[in-house]
Amino acid sequence: MSAAGASEESVVAAREAAFQSEVDANLRRNYLAHLAHGLLGQTGMRLINAPTFIPPYIFGLAGAEWAVGLARALQYLGMFLSPVVGATWIEHRRRVLPVGFFVGAMMRVMILGLALGGLLLAPPGPLVSAWVFLGLFGVFLGIQGVVFNFLVSKVVPVRVRGRLMGLRNALSGLTATGVAIFAGEVLIERDVFGNGYAAAFLLAFALTSVGLLMLLFVREPETPHVREPTGVFDRLRDLPTLLRSDHDFTRYFAARALAVMGRMAVPLYVIYAATRMEIGGAELGQLTGAFVFAQSVGNLGWGAIADHRGFRIVFLAALGVWMLAAVALIYTTQYAVLLAVFAAIGLGLGGFQMSAQSLVLEFGSRQNLPMRIAVANSASELVAAIGSLAGGLLAVAVGQVPVIWAAVACQAIAFTLVCIGVKEPRRR
Repeated sequence: MSAAGASEESVVAAREAAFQSEVDANLRRNYLAHLAHGLLGQTGMRLINAPTFIPPYIFGLAGAEWAVGLARALQYLGMFLSPVVGATWIEHRRRVLPVGFFVGAMMRVMILGLALGGLLLAPPGPLVSAWVFLGLFGVFLGIQGVVFNFLVSKVVPVRVRGRLMGLRNALSGLTATGVAIFAGEVLIERDVFGNGYAAAFLLAFALTSVGLLMLLFVREPETPHVREPTGVFDRLRDLPTLLRSDHDFTRYFAARALAVMGRMAVPLYVIYAATRMEIGGAELGQLTGAFVFAQSVGNLGWGAIADHRGFRIVFLAALGVWMLAAVALIYTTQYAVLLAVFAAIGLGLGGFQMSAQSLVLEFGSRQNLPMRIAVANSASELVAAIGSLAGGLLAVAVGQVPVIWAAVACQAIAFTLVCIGVKEPRRR
């Protein structure tokens, strides 16, 4: 090796060592900042993304399952379109936190729009505004998914990442459980401001806005090696090479997209349950609380398993729990059992989401990480958008139960693909 080459390698090694040293020096501060962000920021987001508030709100406005499917499809479509934009936006930046602040603020503006549309507009204004703001919320959520996951991969080493994600989700879930019960039993049941659902979304906006400020305490080191700025279409042309270069990642990519097809049935869970028993605002709050509590506390266990065994085993176990709970929902006729079923759905869905988002961080190099996150997220959300719209239309045509069974079948194929075709990336 030439002297120039050896010198360049020394510079690269020195930069990487300085980066790791800064990560370790700020680990406790960044760990606590992410916990605080999750405690408040994720609390409000859970009210929007839980399968118990948005679906009955849209169903009440439109009186049809297709409108519920369209609402979630528009959100997922936005999440499909934007991740690659987010990746090209940050992969040449040495610090990505400022982008995260901007995108996070815009997400919260969309939640505020969802609330104000319900409070201020006359029909059909609330329905149309809900479709619009959920679609735009999805756009910014798709970018935020890339930015935030990349930020976590920078400031939190993989050896403690599972515990952080589990504890973060648990804390936000404990808070969200109480908030969900309050929103259901007080805001929705009493129809506060003349639209209890919109009042709940206003509360979600307030909580998430405070949570965003917690990221001010994060100290992000400069990425030692970044790509040259490139356009979206240039990076899209690189995707075939990216997928061919790692067969495990490609199979994970396909399995995750298939598993997400299970979300086609999620908006129908509570609507189907309401056909079999009486469910009002108080019950919606309790079901949301059970879902969020189990999702969050369960993530403590999922995170601990991930730190010891890897995220692949969590992906499989959580997907299995979600499938079994969905099947149990079909046969549930008692409210007490329904609470347990929604808790199991929360446990499985929470573990699946955490493992699916975290597993992608462990394939390949840091330089291509934003694009790997982006393509995996985009594929998943495209499938979710198609699935949600198709699920709503199918529910109108053939009923809700066949949609739930179709979702479970897609998840079973995904489970088999990961079980057989994807090695644990930490042991490669």
